[in-house]
Amino acid sequence: MKKNSLKGWLYLLPAMLFLGCFMVYPLIDVLIYSFEEGYNSASQTYFGVGLYNYSYVLRDPYFLQAVKNTFLLVIITVPLSTGIALLISLGLNAIKPLKNLFQTIYFLPYVTNTLAVGLVFMILFKKTAYTDGLVNLLIQAFGGSSVDFIDGPYWAKMFVLCFYTIWVVMPFKILILTSALASVNPDYYRAARMDATGSFRVFHKITLPMISPMIFYLIITGFIGAFKAYSDAIALFGTDLNAAGMNTIVGYVYDMLYGNSGGYPSYASAAALILFAIVLTITCVNLLISRRRVHY
Repeated sequence: MKKNSLKGWLYLLPAMLFLGCFMVYPLIDVLIYSFEEGYNSASQTYFGVGLYNYSYVLRDPYFLQAVKNTFLLVIITVPLSTGIALLISLGLNAIKPLKNLFQTIYFLPYVTNTLAVGLVFMILFKKTAYTDGLVNLLIQAFGGSSVDFIDGPYWAKMFVLCFYTIWVVMPFKILILTSALASVNPDYYRAARMDATGSFRVFHKITLPMISPMIFYLIITGFIGAFKAYSDAIALFGTDLNAAGMNTIVGYVYDMLYGNSGGYPSYASAAALILFAIVLTITCVNLLISRRRVHY
């Protein structure tokens, strides 16, 4: 028994070493940096230890704007993308001819480069000296006035960012939910048909509980992914997100490290740990809710 246990630990050793070097050690290092006040990356020195870095970050207007943008992105995109993906998956599950073809078409945006998709969205929404963009042309065709979605008002830029994020993440959710629907035992549906159960009741009492673990998985990963958003905003609004007012928490961390205001690893570490605390708290809340709502 002891020999088998030793063999198991030896099998786990490479993965444990990898996780220790690239996850545990950096996390501890970031924690230490976040408490070092006035840290100088060139001389590797600091003049004190305390909570000043957290105080500075929490009072920084750029960080507060990034928190606002990130929370709006999370609140809007996660429920919408999951709900739309569920509706499309139900439609795909009901279509038997060419089902695989439609699944492939819906999955294409997920395997397309994020910046390439962002460039397409910029062309669709951005006003230039030569054109107002395809979206504005459609708005004008219906009698509306054109809107500058890239350099215009905040609500317009947030709309494009949310639309883009939903477009990028939805294919993966469709794939997962389509697989979940295909794995539901058909005997339940046969029994429901014998009892002449209505379609909505079948969905509410059979389909939804059976695929609830996958929905919960998508919600959790959706929250985490949305809180880590950065490349989406870069693809649409360029690298100076603070000037555009569309920075995210991850973008703020990057700027503190490498941007125009870079060279402040202590501030970046404090912001990263605040993000970690936010994501951990929301994940724990979701886990508590799932105990009553998810059927395994």
